[in-house]
Amino acid sequence: MDNFKYKTSLSRRKFIKNISIATAGATILPSHVISGLGYTAPSDKLNIAGIGVGGMGRSNLRNMNSQNIVALADVDWSYAKRCFDDYPKAKKYKDYRVMLDEMDKDIDAVMISTPDHTHYVSARDAMQAGKHVYLQKPLTHSVYESRKLTELSKTSGVATQMGNQGNSSDDMRKVCEWIWNGEIGEVTKVDAWTDRPIWPQGLERPKDKHAVPDTLDWDLFLGPAAERPYHPSYTPWNWRAWWDFGTGALGDMACHIMDPVYKALELGFPYAFEASSTQVNTESAPAAEKVTYYFGERPKKGNINMPAVEFTWYDGGLKPDRPEGLKPGMYPGDQQGWGGAIFYGTKGTLICGTYAMDPFIIGREDNPPATTGELRIIPDALSGGHEMDWIRAAKEDKNNRVEASSNFSYAGPLNEVVVAGNLAVRLQDLRRKLEWDAEKMEITNIGDSEEIRVVSSDSFTVVDGDPKFDTQYETINAKNAAKEYIKRTYRKGWSY
Repeated sequence: MDNFKYKTSLSRRKFIKNISIATAGATILPSHVISGLGYTAPSDKLNIAGIGVGGMGRSNLRNMNSQNIVALADVDWSYAKRCFDDYPKAKKYKDYRVMLDEMDKDIDAVMISTPDHTHYVSARDAMQAGKHVYLQKPLTHSVYESRKLTELSKTSGVATQMGNQGNSSDDMRKVCEWIWNGEIGEVTKVDAWTDRPIWPQGLERPKDKHAVPDTLDWDLFLGPAAERPYHPSYTPWNWRAWWDFGTGALGDMACHIMDPVYKALELGFPYAFEASSTQVNTESAPAAEKVTYYFGERPKKGNINMPAVEFTWYDGGLKPDRPEGLKPGMYPGDQQGWGGAIFYGTKGTLICGTYAMDPFIIGREDNPPATTGELRIIPDALSGGHEMDWIRAAKEDKNNRVEASSNFSYAGPLNEVVVAGNLAVRLQDLRRKLEWDAEKMEITNIGDSEEIRVVSSDSFTVVDGDPKFDTQYETINAKNAAKEYIKRTYRKGWSY
């Protein structure tokens, strides 16, 4: 798309719209405009638009449907049809930018649940337009994008929330308050894991050709990602596997499972990380991986000191060792087998599941500690309360607002840590612990001329009963690769 033409056409539409409003003498005013004029809105409801409504976005909007759902944007109108049917009066768009321009002041807030690679651009555009933003996890596709959204959240004055609903849960508060009260002593090691991916990973780029479905705008799906031919293995849903579109199992689930660890231990940023995995290729995340982050000492919290912590992440079927003292037959995480986290303290071991669910301390399963009640309670956190906490914050004056539980000032740094793990995975051919300067967003121990070899194609055939392997590699300058993974290059027409 020609960016100059796009801007010109939108400016013309906005001019015509403004003239028609002036001559008509009336328009639909959103709640914040009415309140700003000194009047009370008839229903005090936000006018909410959805961007990416075919999957989780539909669930998020359902949890917000006490408000006015006024517009829906999705690049795939077949996948989005169920949500379109839910809100027949909402205006429908393929390009969220056209929606934001045409409806402008008729929108108070935006819910975004697109593929990872378009989280940043859509959230940035909405925030710069003065819209409150609810953005699905992971917050962004890259470290740099997370940093930019964190900065924008501090200057835009809008209410923000990342879609990691466990952050609002009562169980999250138990984990934090037990640790801060010293129930397991000082924590120096944490293991966490997920059963994901439940979609294929470790894939090579498909070579067969497919026509783009009539209901899909493939160019808009690509957004800032590099051009490539359409293939049904990319969308819907399976985009999570592909480096250009998703962040793999780590990006998908660590914003849930690392969340109680990050919050309770106030981790900040790591000073180093390293990884090992099944085969890494140029196109998609590996089928299974182990990532270890190293965090330094932090200020004392509550009744405990915060010593250095080693945090290890597992996915793809890999799991930490079963902790000592866990009763036979008990899952080490949530009972569904999705995943969990194990905090190893100097006085005991605390275990919780995905979303911080069902926390317990080994040996105190039937005698859990009391909570201190210092964290704000959010009703029905896992069944709409997380979304409604954001709606509450959006209705409050920015000068004395109680920010939503996982607002971007918290979620941005958390997400930086999550997606930094993919740097360790993609650069593991360097075969060392990677030293991380979080302030500069830079790996500091990669030489200018160092290279990594990454698989570009791998196959074998059986000849006379023996496998004959044909593995192709791409040799890449490691320092340049790291810079690209931290701040990816956008294609023409898209910018930071």
